[in-house]
Amino acid sequence: MSANSAWEALMAAHATLTREFAAQDTWQELSRREYDAVYTLSKCPAPISVSELHRHVLLSQPALSRLVDRLVDRGLVRRSTDPGDGRVVLVSLTDHGRDAQRHVGRQHARNVARAVTSRLSSEEQGQLEALCRKLARRTTA
Repeated sequence: MSANSAWEALMAAHATLTREFAAQDTWQELSRREYDAVYTLSKCPAPISVSELHRHVLLSQPALSRLVDRLVDRGLVRRSTDPGDGRVVLVSLTDHGRDAQRHVGRQHARNVARAVTSRLSSEEQGQLEALCRKLARRTTA
């Protein structure tokens, strides 16, 4: 199998699962893109810059800024100023945002588990995780 074939298979799997998850009744409270941002923030022990958030979500910087604006307007995210550099805007979840992430996240996690366990054995799941973690490692070039 060539590297390109492996890549195409990975992208096809991602597209298939993404379509399945999009069709499920999980995303009433948060869109999938909003969930991606609040999930990322839920893993952060402290507020992070919008630039740091941008490194972890698949949105352009302008689209992410608009998304953060909407999340702030809805009371899910708060903005603050970095005490070390007043030019930097930090973002973090509000209690309401954390609750929304947990609510949607529990349902999404069940859907992911159901989709993955119906297709892969426990051994295959471990192999998939190991391979994806290996691919996700940054290399120095």
